[in-house]
Amino acid sequence: MAPAQPILLEVCVDSPDGLDAALAGGADRIELCSALEIGGLTPTPGLMARAARSGRPVHAMVRGAPGGFRLTIPDVEAMLEDIAAVRRAGLTGVVFGASLIDGRLDAGALAVLRRAAAGLDCTLHRAFDLVPDVAEAVEVAVSLGFDRILTSGGAGRVADGLPRLEATFAAAAGRITVMPGSGVTEAVLPALAHLPLREIHASCSRPLLGTPGEQALGFAGAGLKRTDAGTVAGLKAALAALPR
Repeated sequence: MAPAQPILLEVCVDSPDGLDAALAGGADRIELCSALEIGGLTPTPGLMARAARSGRPVHAMVRGAPGGFRLTIPDVEAMLEDIAAVRRAGLTGVVFGASLIDGRLDAGALAVLRRAAAGLDCTLHRAFDLVPDVAEAVEVAVSLGFDRILTSGGAGRVADGLPRLEATFAAAAGRITVMPGSGVTEAVLPALAHLPLREIHASCSRPLLGTPGEQALGFAGAGLKRTDAGTVAGLKAALAALPR
């Protein structure tokens, strides 16, 4: 029997320092964003250029504004430009999603974006966590040619979303990678060990405190975090030690 493949660790970062820490800690892949404290937005051109020189696969978030994932025509047009910018920067993939008002995936918008991203690795982000029917949403993702689904199991943290995570893996049936993410730490891994994991998504971060002046003026709000190289290395070692 062939040995089990190592579980890939994707680390999400939103700054040059965070990128460097993720690389130093041994992240296998980078999800590149801005504003992780609000779920991640499209990264800046400068950060994309730096990440493109990292020597690791880098997938850029394509999300223009905070809030939900219901997209207008102008939203989609802007995202098409962002996907083109990611391609020009030389990154390997994109991360995006779109929802209808009832939480179902917006298959029409996703199809337009997926066509524009042809040749790039494509992750369906946590818009998936809003869907009312996991099996139906998995079929949409598979039919559109997404490479993976990032999901917390519909909860704030993966530890609270295990039943739905299990249902997602069952519906995927190996046709698309299911990547658990949100609140993934070394302490949580044993609860996920029974799943057929291929990839894990984590921030591996610690709180980042602004100065009183920055906070008073609204430049450094609550929830800011920064990737920690030691935490990345610890999580990667814990993944390698999981029974497979």
